[in-house]
Amino acid sequence: MEKNKYKNLIFIVTVIVVAGSSFVFGAYASESNLVTIPMPRQNVAIAASQENTDLELFFSVWNKLKEKSIHYSEKNDDDRLYGAIQGLTASMGDPYTVFMAPREAKQFNESIGGSFDGIGAELGMKDEILTIIAPIKDGPADNAGVKAGDKIVKINDVTTAGMSIEDSVTKIRGKKGTIVNLDIYREGEKETRKLDIIRDTIVIPTTKTEVIDGVFVISVYTFGDQVVREFQKALKEYKNSGARHMVIDLRGNPGGYLESAVDIGSYFIPKGKTIVSEDYVTTDKKEVHTSYGYTDIYPLPKIVVLVNNGSASASEILAGSLRDHKIAKLVGVKTFGKGSVQELLPMKGGTSLKVTVARWTIPSGAAIDKNGITPDVEVKYLADETNPKYDNQLMKAIEIVKQ
Repeated sequence: MEKNKYKNLIFIVTVIVVAGSSFVFGAYASESNLVTIPMPRQNVAIAASQENTDLELFFSVWNKLKEKSIHYSEKNDDDRLYGAIQGLTASMGDPYTVFMAPREAKQFNESIGGSFDGIGAELGMKDEILTIIAPIKDGPADNAGVKAGDKIVKINDVTTAGMSIEDSVTKIRGKKGTIVNLDIYREGEKETRKLDIIRDTIVIPTTKTEVIDGVFVISVYTFGDQVVREFQKALKEYKNSGARHMVIDLRGNPGGYLESAVDIGSYFIPKGKTIVSEDYVTTDKKEVHTSYGYTDIYPLPKIVVLVNNGSASASEILAGSLRDHKIAKLVGVKTFGKGSVQELLPMKGGTSLKVTVARWTIPSGAAIDKNGITPDVEVKYLADETNPKYDNQLMKAIEIVKQ
């Protein structure tokens, strides 16, 4: 996988807030960076004719800003160039296509490593509103009461209206021990909540196993580098447990590597059967990922998969393919709806371009992007103030899998 390590990275814009970096689209003028490239007029004309675009306008604006703006000297040419490129990526209208300046590119690469300072929450745009996709279990945001689906209205008393994810991440991230204040709106509530969250070093958990009422429960928190090895260990525990029913909990799992989802799906789906298809619109290429047909746990147990609005990308692939092949029933609430694949391209000067290169469909042919997956049995999470540890969704999944 190392050669194409980032080709099929399908994280939602999430790990970024956790990591304190930003890899969503960047139209943030105050921090975005533009670079002055002295481009001979004839080259501008050639480029313009190739794209049928008058690039001379760009340089005319550049020169007018240099001549008129009182803020021109506050940025250097690199800043201006990076900002212009970020504006270009933002024009794609895709929050997952983003240009990263050297600092952001470095932070993003570090975030994939697994531990960093932050609040421990995945962040995305939903209906053009800054939204918590899922808090990392037992992280600062989770412990402060942040829930999947919460809308971030203000960051340190600054409104998020019109704020890009990249800019919001910069404001939310910070050193361990420092505090960030978030005003959040939660559906069904009349007033916003104000939360003070103490930043900490975030270590993203991978899996957790437990046996409840004779049912083996595997919670999968992310599809990162370690998840396949951890899942193999979980399956060994399952075989030694004597259980014959399984719940795979993908709630709050924002995704990760496509290859990891295919690997895990291969323990349940027959060899050669489709797990997910990638459609490359620009090249008319279609890449089908099929099961490797691992036989470690045959005969298969009866399985229920738990999902919610924090289940995204790789989680949706695994859940959707297991249901399409009639291997599992889905319980919970509708998933997030992230059905695209990004490729991370190293660029000049330590910068990076993360670009959406394909859309994926599950075996039934359904496209998940922006649609999500509706579970077979819808069960909303209901908090029990008398017993905070009680999980009605999980208990319903256990009840269903034992039927």
